[in-house]
Amino acid sequence: GARHEARLLDPRRPRYAHVRRRPARRRERVPRCRAARAPRGARAPRDRGGRTRAGGGGVPGRRGGHPDRRRVRAGRGGGPDEPVLSGLRELLALAHDLGAANVRVFPGGGDRDPAEADASAAARLGDAAPYATELGVRLLLETHDSHRTGADAARVIGPVGHGSVGAIWDVMHPWLGGEDPATSYAALSPYLGYVQVKDIASAEDTTPLALGAGVLPLTECVELLSREGWDGWLCWEYEKRWYPQAQELPPLLAPGRDHLLRLLADAA
Repeated sequence: GARHEARLLDPRRPRYAHVRRRPARRRERVPRCRAARAPRGARAPRDRGGRTRAGGGGVPGRRGGHPDRRRVRAGRGGGPDEPVLSGLRELLALAHDLGAANVRVFPGGGDRDPAEADASAAARLGDAAPYATELGVRLLLETHDSHRTGADAARVIGPVGHGSVGAIWDVMHPWLGGEDPATSYAALSPYLGYVQVKDIASAEDTTPLALGAGVLPLTECVELLSREGWDGWLCWEYEKRWYPQAQELPPLLAPGRDHLLRLLADAA
């Protein structure tokens, strides 16, 4: 199937942004970071902002019937933002129907004034957030494109101030942007939905490698998450589709999972 991505800032079309369809990337779902997992019957761990960790964000569960999609509309309806908001609502509804907890969005970038672009993206996320809450799905902005660091992503997510809008920490992009893991986590922790891990050959060669075979600070990231008591998913992104020269993924899956389990055990 195809994977949908919403780009929030792209100004290259008259309506500022669009929803793009891309071929799916293969991922390996790996164990949760459980260093500070609450015992059964206890409350789920919460971050410093009071939001439930691991993507909960205080939003209702998905199992409760589909709400009337006409009942929740973007606050500013119409205008140049409507194509983006309409696309976000469609993706949120699709995620709800599939039982998916999150919809990933990319910032996009472009030539707009950065402050204006950030404000526009925050407003769009804020308008879509009530609908996300109705559906029990979170909108997660990934550290990517024009907003590759945690500080960049937080500039957009922070002003939204809504539990249904959060972040994905792709550990590669902040590192490429010169941001160390501790700084990335400090910026993203109030909003963090899940962490996307991978490994690459170098800053100049981002060909995906087996976990532990490259230069990304995976050990430091896992130790940090465990030390801070974060309890959520680590998701391995492996982009062979965009790097045909990369190794085939299936033989790497079990060793990759074992590598992450060792990192988690060592961190604990």
